[in-house]
Amino acid sequence: MHTLAEIFIKHCIVMISKKLEEELNKQINAEMYSAYLYLSMSAYLAKENLNGFSHWMKLQFEEEQAHAMKFFQYILDRGGDVKLEKINQPKLSWKGIVDVFEDVAKHEQYITGLINDLVDVAIQEKDHATVAMLQWYVSEQVEEEATVSELLDQLHIIGGKGSGLFMLDREAKSRSLSLTK
Repeated sequence: MHTLAEIFIKHCIVMISKKLEEELNKQINAEMYSAYLYLSMSAYLAKENLNGFSHWMKLQFEEEQAHAMKFFQYILDRGGDVKLEKINQPKLSWKGIVDVFEDVAKHEQYITGLINDLVDVAIQEKDHATVAMLQWYVSEQVEEEATVSELLDQLHIIGGKGSGLFMLDREAKSRSLSLTK
């Protein structure tokens, strides 16, 4: 049984539109697929004895899960329904470290496109709260793409092998993650 205050609060929540709810649910799936992809990359890199990069990808996995959970909670906070769908199996192997990071760069650009499309839908739906929430993701994607671009440039410079790879792998191992942003 709900108290009168709980019923009042629930009915005062401005519900999210069904169209935006559907698109945000699709984004949860995209973020969870991203997590799966990065975990698969982590496994591949560990098998290739690139444990620093494997660690880096595990942190990417955790970050993508956190992104999905932000969308999850946002839908609930706006009175919507979370609808979890099947997560597609990610790629399992690559030609090498450069190939891995080329795929990361492409994937992050794809996610940026999805976020931009979500902003467009939120604007069309005149949902200012969602537009504001999505601005965090817009900024996050700029950071993600810049980080991956820098790593990919460095990997291209060293040809993805040799002592330069050893040094980059060791540097990747020192990465830490703060999920409080």
